[in-house]
Amino acid sequence: MKAMKIGLLVNEGPYQHQAADTAYHFAKAAIEKGHEVFRVFFYHDGVNNGTRLTTPPQDDRHIQRRWTELAEAHGVDLVLCVAAAQRRGICDPDEAKRNGKDADNIAPGFRISGLGQLVEAAIECDRLVTFGD
Repeated sequence: MKAMKIGLLVNEGPYQHQAADTAYHFAKAAIEKGHEVFRVFFYHDGVNNGTRLTTPPQDDRHIQRRWTELAEAHGVDLVLCVAAAQRRGICDPDEAKRNGKDADNIAPGFRISGLGQLVEAAIECDRLVTFGD
């Protein structure tokens, strides 16, 4: 079987829906099978996966950390939609400065960009798989 280039779209937050967990496990399994996960685009409430301020209880899974570790280990591009992130109070240092905020809260391994990154993933990838409504 030929290795595929895969893009993921995650539309749900880390703890109110199973979509983020499922997307993470799908990405991890795809990589283990020799496929490339080109980009994960987080949209709508999915951008909440990219805040570094997430602090789940010790006996719960740490979804944001899982994504960060996946990005570090396999070079996966984790992109938060800029408009969705701004609406939900998530910003990187540049967005914080531009909007007069005194801090940023983006998690390591994530970046903020526009919908063009989703379009590029749809064009570049063999498959674009959506998780969540």
